[in-house]
Amino acid sequence: MKKINKIKVFLLCATATFVGCSEDYFDVNTPSNTATLEDLRMQDLMAPVIHSTMEGQRSAELAFGNYVQNFVSAGGGAAGQTSASGLWSQVYLYVLPNLQAVKLKAVETNATHIDGIADILIAANLGIATDTWDNIPYSSASEGPDNNFATFDTQESIYTEIFALLDGAIAKLNGADNSGFELGSSDLIYGGDTDKWLRAAYSLKARYQLHLVNKGIVSAADVLATVDNGFTSNDDNFAMYYDEKNINPWYSSEVLARNTGNLSNDIASQLVSSMNGDYYPFVGGLVEIDPRLPLFAQNGDEAEYKGFVSGGGGLAPDGTDANARFRTDGFYTSVDSPLMLITYAEVLFIKAEAAFLANGGTSTSVGSNATAYTAYMDGIAASMDMYGVDGTDYMADAAIDVGEGALMLHHIMKEKYIHNFLNPETFVDYRRYDFSDEVFTGLQIRSEEDSADNEFFGQWFRRANYPDTELTRNEANVLANQQTPVTPVWWDE
Repeated sequence: MKKINKIKVFLLCATATFVGCSEDYFDVNTPSNTATLEDLRMQDLMAPVIHSTMEGQRSAELAFGNYVQNFVSAGGGAAGQTSASGLWSQVYLYVLPNLQAVKLKAVETNATHIDGIADILIAANLGIATDTWDNIPYSSASEGPDNNFATFDTQESIYTEIFALLDGAIAKLNGADNSGFELGSSDLIYGGDTDKWLRAAYSLKARYQLHLVNKGIVSAADVLATVDNGFTSNDDNFAMYYDEKNINPWYSSEVLARNTGNLSNDIASQLVSSMNGDYYPFVGGLVEIDPRLPLFAQNGDEAEYKGFVSGGGGLAPDGTDANARFRTDGFYTSVDSPLMLITYAEVLFIKAEAAFLANGGTSTSVGSNATAYTAYMDGIAASMDMYGVDGTDYMADAAIDVGEGALMLHHIMKEKYIHNFLNPETFVDYRRYDFSDEVFTGLQIRSEEDSADNEFFGQWFRRANYPDTELTRNEANVLANQQTPVTPVWWDE
């Protein structure tokens, strides 16, 4: 397993680049022994940037994983947030300023491959930020203390920038780099392997292209052309592993917290019912549950897994007591578990969906072509391989191996939903298909949203509110862009 080295780097007023606040803020939050920017190498900056990028992904999942019903507050309590302030801090305080510094140093030294990797990381952070808040600061945010009240760019312009960054990274990584600079162990994802970074750029580009297909801006054929240059195996997974010294944050929040009686979460019924045969009854007699479920959840040695209904007071959908809690030594909840940004299996599900749509498929149509079906089945196989389970019987069951002529979109999206457990990309998928229970079988709005006391009674949340800290520091620009949490983002309109 890869080991993470947490390198804490604080950048004086470079941090002011991306947040609207005064210089005094940084004077009191910068340690006296902080290294100056000139003293730091690209390698010194890259490790904390990658670490913050992945922690930012987790912050987004903490905000929305409850809402997409991966988990619920312990005992089925109130779920979901309309803020993702942890993500904002990671992106604007710790990631983008450092990456700006990396790029400056890369240009000075002609380190084009490191420059390209920085572009990929900027694109990934802009992507999660704009998908969370819609309009975000970017173009005027690089002015630092000269402009502490950054204006916001539209999501449409941010997506244009994302594609420009990824295309630029692809060109840089395809070209020669004779600078002699390498990231090595400071690259917590690929150890400096630029070929894997190149495939990551294509994979992320396919993900963001897919977001725009239903809006009619990108064609499904364009996605297919991109995705064929993406990941080729699980060895390419964009994953950052922890170790016994630097423990995984899901382990801290869901295992240690539960054992000490602190706030934790339980596994939601939507996930469990998609995996235990409730929503997709197994028919072959060889499979009782999805073999990945025991890696996510434990059920107290009871006969069956029952997920928690959000707001249901500890009950499962059938009205009996729920029992599915985060597994103590699960795939994502062990001391040395990884955080994932994008994986080979997701890339295959992107390909399956794009091929399904390119073949004229809709949310309710039946049947597709060989490309879509092969990618769907290959995606399941890749997921089983990543999670280290035997999926032979599962994949042979007629509930899964439905055949090319019976394939529906909900089959693809169910498998992607399961595979992407604890990945904030699921919130994008839910919104792209308008929270449809025809695409996400069994999906119902959280029960605590179904209250006459709630301003947004019966409506699905579609974005986060900007953090209160940014409202305080940059009030005029925040208010000019703030919408209700049920207002669709640009690509969702």
